[in-house]
Amino acid sequence: MKKQILAATAFLACTSVIATAQTSTPPAPPTPAQIVSRTVARLTTLLDLTSAQQTTATTIFTTEETALATIRTSMHTARTALQADIKGDNTADIAVQAAAIGNLTTQEVQAQGTADAAFYAILMPDQQSKYETLGPRGPGGPGGFGGPGPHGGGTH
Repeated sequence: MKKQILAATAFLACTSVIATAQTSTPPAPPTPAQIVSRTVARLTTLLDLTSAQQTTATTIFTTEETALATIRTSMHTARTALQADIKGDNTADIAVQAAAIGNLTTQEVQAQGTADAAFYAILMPDQQSKYETLGPRGPGGPGGFGGPGPHGGGTH
């Protein structure tokens, strides 16, 4: 009897977990404002930013994230079109989409580089030294711990 109760309990627990896993939706990606807030908070902790630097950094990274949000949308559109062109063997439009993706990648790098330069310029020399030890785009490389920019989610 105990074995039957234990088996029934284990079965119910497993089906409950499976049902919950199948019905839950993935979390929404962070908004540009959340990305900026997290970036500034992390950089404040790592570099001991002043309140004035935090305000300026928020402006810098908000401008960057606004540009990157537009680029992400355009990049998604271009990649979707590229996949359709590949499936349709439309070589002329493949070249068009490849050029568009190249242009958008240039815009992405420019937005990130411009923001990095502006941020670096507001740092004091000791903060610049610390920032340089963090590697490209801060801790975790491009895109921080979450992966590269528009393709992986986060920045810095």
